[in-house]
Amino acid sequence: MSGSGPKAILALEDGTIFEGQAFGATASVAGEVCFNTSMTGYQEILTDPSYKGQIVTMTYPLIGNYGVNEQDVESYQTHASGFVVRELSPVVSNYRADYSLGEYMESNGIPGIQGIDTRALTKKLRVRGAMNGYLTTEEGTTADDALAKAKEWPGLVGVDYVKEVTHNSEFAWDENDKLSPAFRLPYGPKELDGRIQRDPMPAAEIPIVAYDFGVKYNILRMLRQSGFKVTVLPANTPAEEALKHNPAGVFLS
Repeated sequence: MSGSGPKAILALEDGTIFEGQAFGATASVAGEVCFNTSMTGYQEILTDPSYKGQIVTMTYPLIGNYGVNEQDVESYQTHASGFVVRELSPVVSNYRADYSLGEYMESNGIPGIQGIDTRALTKKLRVRGAMNGYLTTEEGTTADDALAKAKEWPGLVGVDYVKEVTHNSEFAWDENDKLSPAFRLPYGPKELDGRIQRDPMPAAEIPIVAYDFGVKYNILRMLRQSGFKVTVLPANTPAEEALKHNPAGVFLS
């Protein structure tokens, strides 16, 4: 475990308590505790609208070694409620990194816990399924307090998170082609900064509308790379308004 830090507590509704070290924001959150088996992609997970209301556990033991950048987000804001890792990497080494994972989570209000047995937690979630939980990195909260909060949380059933993750107004996706082109890996001493080297893009010749029910930005990037001119619409947009754009197609996220 990297270094030492303030205490953090993760309580599950079945009474299981995990105590570890805090990182990210100083905060307390309730959420549905789940797990993700990816070795990388933690930035995309934190900004993925489908993780709204969830506390995500990473099964891979070392997380955060390549930092976080401004480009690889999946939404206009973070959506995961909390983050659980076995060990937060003390080293950030990547030419595209703008922040460490801890810094990014702190600036976006996401609490994290490290140093717990994520294998035991994952096994429990695999057998029982996702469970309600409570994660706190705030001083003064006891394990009993956290457990009570986990049991009080009503859960995700019946909650309409679409209205919370959708954009509030329509917009044209990446009109200047700054977000969608794929990165070209730099090589050789004469190459420019890898952050600005991108593959060429086809013309945006096919107009479509994309309903945002929690769309991931990478879907929009791929649509643009395929030659579509994408207009993103809020989830509650009437069909009549969508058809005023004269789209060649309608994409439902």
